[in-house]
Amino acid sequence: MARTQKYKKIEKSFASKVHAAFLSFFHMIESAALHVFKFLDNKLTIMIVPHSQEKVINFQTNVFSLGFGIILIFGIISSFFYFDRRAVGSSAEISKLTSKNRETQASLDELRDENTNLLQTAKRFQTSLSQSLSLLGISESSQVSQASVSGSDLSSLFNTRESVTGSLKETADVKELTCYLENAVQPVEQIGKMLENQNSLFTEIPSIWPIRNPNAHISMAFGPSVHPITGQWYIHKGLDFSTYRSGDPIIATANGQVVTVGYDASFGNYVIIKHKHGIYTRYAHMMYSIVSKGQFVSQREVIGYVGNTGITTGPHLHYEVHIGSDVVDPAKYINVKLSD
Repeated sequence: MARTQKYKKIEKSFASKVHAAFLSFFHMIESAALHVFKFLDNKLTIMIVPHSQEKVINFQTNVFSLGFGIILIFGIISSFFYFDRRAVGSSAEISKLTSKNRETQASLDELRDENTNLLQTAKRFQTSLSQSLSLLGISESSQVSQASVSGSDLSSLFNTRESVTGSLKETADVKELTCYLENAVQPVEQIGKMLENQNSLFTEIPSIWPIRNPNAHISMAFGPSVHPITGQWYIHKGLDFSTYRSGDPIIATANGQVVTVGYDASFGNYVIIKHKHGIYTRYAHMMYSIVSKGQFVSQREVIGYVGNTGITTGPHLHYEVHIGSDVVDPAKYINVKLSD
């Protein structure tokens, strides 16, 4: 019982001490607040004395108002500098974006020009493809017209409604062109297969130039001409190819069999090759030949070299194409454009 009373006394003593400490702490805070308010409420007199004889200006305030005014002025000035820096940064960003916009606009204009060129090229491609398909007997309607069913035919591409403008028009054009080209792949592949199947035919007819030299040119065409030696009109029965020098390789213009290797006072050293379909080719004025009679040769195979033998005015190759007993213009087979 005595011990319990002792604990209660200790508890009351501790509680009273804590209560006293809190009271003392609050009294200190109250006293400090009173001192602060008293300090802030101190009256101040501010006098403005002009250098002239004008009246002195004075006004009264307290410490709180003065401090608040200084803080307010400082805040306004700081805000001014802050927003000024923000404005400068925004101006620089706007200038950068404007520059990028100009570059983008220039790129867009260039893209539109290229798109226009692409459409013009596509239009020429459509015309050429249609002509090629017609010549080869391929029905365009069964191949390419499928594109028109899906709205991707070039006819619709080149008649795009004027209401579609800007980038939308360019995008629509490119999409339609892509669709058309995708549908044009099939007839083009068909042409390729046809050419592949006919590849043997092109090697059996004289369809290439008889001289292996990029500088070779036709110095005299087929047909009526003035003889360079006699000065009289005559029928030139072949094409003369010149490289302005001797020794350039002469090649067979088609697969065939050598039937003649000889010399003639007019043609000089010459070779005649027999091809399929009753076609013969003659190669004259050769320096010398490297084939023999009865030998089979392939297209592009070297058979001799350009020379100056026989009746000539300089080194060149006289080349003839015969079908049966008829002499024909070789240009129709080697597909060259003769000078006017």
